[in-house]
Amino acid sequence: MGRLDGKTAVITGASTGLGPVMAQLFVREGARVLLAARRADLVKEAAAAAGPGTIAMRVDVTNESEVTGMIARAVKEFGHVDIMLNNAAAPGQDMWIWEQTLENWNATIAIDVTAAMLCTREVLRQSMLERRSGVILNFSSTASFAGMPRKTHYVTAKTALRAFTQTVANEVGPHGIRCNCIVPGSIDTELWQNWVQRTAEEQNVDYDAHRSKLLANTALRDISSTQDVANLALFLASDESRTITGQSIIVDAGGHMLG
Repeated sequence: MGRLDGKTAVITGASTGLGPVMAQLFVREGARVLLAARRADLVKEAAAAAGPGTIAMRVDVTNESEVTGMIARAVKEFGHVDIMLNNAAAPGQDMWIWEQTLENWNATIAIDVTAAMLCTREVLRQSMLERRSGVILNFSSTASFAGMPRKTHYVTAKTALRAFTQTVANEVGPHGIRCNCIVPGSIDTELWQNWVQRTAEEQNVDYDAHRSKLLANTALRDISSTQDVANLALFLASDESRTITGQSIIVDAGGHMLG
């Protein structure tokens, strides 16, 4: 307890999945948190569940002025921002490259990459550079290492985030600011479960058998929970990781081992 005492955080994509879990964990560890998402009702529920010290805000992170306003509100309410978690993401619609539409491509890049740029830029401008302190966390995917059929849009976006992380880390490091990238494999959320169900039906196989086959390539034969990923985010956001920056850190039960 208390690993984030006195710190403030902004979490995007905070209405479902990993966002609310990180919010609850960060609040338990002493942080004050602004939760942002496009679905106002859900992000309000997430803030209520996280407890005192949280603010819910409806934000479209692809909208430049709304992102500027989000960081401005966090600074107004909390005085500064110590931790920026660029968690907002969208998988887009699965398409073969010969079916790919510009709308699907651009929408995925906007949410998964451009939003991270906007949030990073604004938190640096409005708080971190002046204070010469802060942590920025991006969220990629192990799909960025080997690619996945029918996901050119998503794989491209998540690969870009890892390169973005390294570049930002080099730029802000001299200012006392760190930037890292969390790279989950599959996370046992409703979104992943729905994908397993859909692809099992496409292949005309049993759900449980398909799930087991997908996890057979991990060393632990397991899948990360949202809590597992949130625990890594907590470590990287805390002073315990003060000399770790520019890294893409995998959390996927041993599915990918990069030496």
